[in-house]
Parts: sequence; structure tokens; C-alpha cells
Amino acid sequence: MAAERGAQSGALDPEFVSYADFGLAFFRRAISDERILGAVSSITGAPIEFGPIGAGPGRIAKVTAHGVVKDPVVTRLSDEEPLRFRLSIPVDLKFVVRLTGTVHRFRADVRADLRLTARAAEPLRVVVDVDPPSRGDVAVSVRAEGVASSVLQLVSGMESEVQRFVARYIREEITKPHIVAARDVDLGPLIDSAEI
Repeated sequence: MAAERGAQSGALDPEFVSYADFGLAFFRRAISDERILGAVSSITGAPIEFGPIGAGPGRIAKVTAHGVVKDPVVTRLSDEEPLRFRLSIPVDLKFVVRLTGTVHRFRADVRADLRLTARAAEPLRVVVDVDPPSRGDVAVSVRAEGVASSVLQLVSGMESEVQRFVARYIREEITKPHIVAARDVDLGPLIDSAEI
């Protein structure tokens, strides 16, 4: 009977491996790029806003921003233990600068890079740790057309503030209960319910 099942599945001559190699192969398959993205999918499309913030000499300019979190991109950094990933979260921000009765509008491309590590935990859990992002993990690129260079320079000086705000926003998002739960999976019930 077992031989028949083996013949049907095409596994007549299995290649045996160590439990350690089996476990690593399991992790590589189970912790796919798609599953990593699924664990943070609720961030995508989320609105992000801040301001008004004073900027420039005497903080005479008032800067407000609003935007949306775009689809993250995951890159596998390590295929050996521990599996490591980089999760890049793009944010499309629109800025409004009010200065001496005039309004200037422009955009900024923002990208937050997070480092993730997949770990095995007792008794049969998979835990994906996320390093909380710092300001240095956030890149900001400001662009505009037809905006006075002095205004653009003023807002470019706000990059540090944007980096700090986005890093704090992402840190808060990844610690929300539903995202923490998605990063901690107990495999015991899945194995117990599987038929062999």
C-alpha cells in the first residue's frame, strides 16, 4: 500500500536528508516573499498625515503633508539560518507650504527599509522579527515644478523631520496586535490537523 502511494506520487526513491536540512528547506518554503508581504498587507493603502509644522527662520512657513502607503517590496537577503529579508515600504507624500500668503505644492517620494528575520521558536512556532526603523532607514526625495527655489530649499530642510515622522509611524504600525499576530505562527495545530 505504501509502495503504491509512493508510485502514485512519483517518489519511488526518496532522497533522505537530515532533520536540520529538512527544517531549513521547510523555512525557505514556508517563509516566502508572498507570506512576508501578507503579514504587513494591512499597511498598504493606509493614509499618512502630519503637520502643520513650522519651518524656516522663525518657523514662518507652515508645512502640512498627506499621502498614502504604497505596496511594499520584499527582498530576501539570506537563504541560510537565520533567513533575513528587507521590506521596502514606499510612501507617496504631497506637501503644502504656506508662506507669506502664498501656497506652494509639491511631492516627495519616501521609502522606509525594514530588516526582518525569520526565527524558529518553541514549541513549533515561526516568528518573524522586525527591527524597528530609525530615521536613517527612511529615504526622502523632494520634487516640484515651478516652485521658487527658496521654498524648495526650505522644504528640503524638512527631510529630517519627514524621516523621523515616517519612522515613528511605521514603528507604531508594525506593533499593532493584528500585525504582531501575523508575524507569530503556531504550526502545531496545522500539523495536528494534517492527514498523512
